[in-house]
Amino acid sequence: MTSTPPPHLTPRKTPRQARATVTLDAIFEATIQVLVSDGPRRLTTTRVAERAGVSVGTMYQYFPHKQALFYALNERYLDALAGKVEGACLGQHGAPIDQMVAALVSTYWQAKTERIEVTHALYRSVAEIDNEPLIDAFAQRVDAATAIMFASASDAAFADLPTVVLTLLNSIFGTVRSVFERDLPFAEADAVMRQLMLMCTAYLQAVRVSDRSAPAAA
Repeated sequence: MTSTPPPHLTPRKTPRQARATVTLDAIFEATIQVLVSDGPRRLTTTRVAERAGVSVGTMYQYFPHKQALFYALNERYLDALAGKVEGACLGQHGAPIDQMVAALVSTYWQAKTERIEVTHALYRSVAEIDNEPLIDAFAQRVDAATAIMFASASDAAFADLPTVVLTLLNSIFGTVRSVFERDLPFAEADAVMRQLMLMCTAYLQAVRVSDRSAPAAA
């Protein structure tokens, strides 16, 4: 994911060899584990280094402080999340809008619930950093993929597709975040996601300007 982090959050170096990539993977996984167990305020780069099995010096080669580590961790997470949404959108080209909505909501929800404790921890960690560049880069990718998908819908067309996409994605992302912040039980959360699909589909039906599946007038 292309983003320009603030200078103080920029990693000192990036891995260029397979061994360095493995080390960085271990650091990220250790960061998640410490975030989950201790929270962002109690996390230190020393604790992460110990959990990852690397020296503090190695840790410092990549991240000068924990805010830079949080930024890199969230960048990695959002890059993977954007990739999943892009893949789901690509797979629905030419489908009806209700099928597109179901794929979009379910993909985003499944990605967020794959490791629920990680999602909670990352939501807490962003309070420590300026993550605006990350959000902008993520939004650009997801907005573009979603717009291309809905432009190909087999049963609808939209006069102002950018606004429709923006409204739809804000509704999905906001609802999912609220579910996590309220810490809803799985059954209630699943019910909300089903209602969200209905709501999004009804919205798209209301704002569409034509039905491509309808037969042409004689």
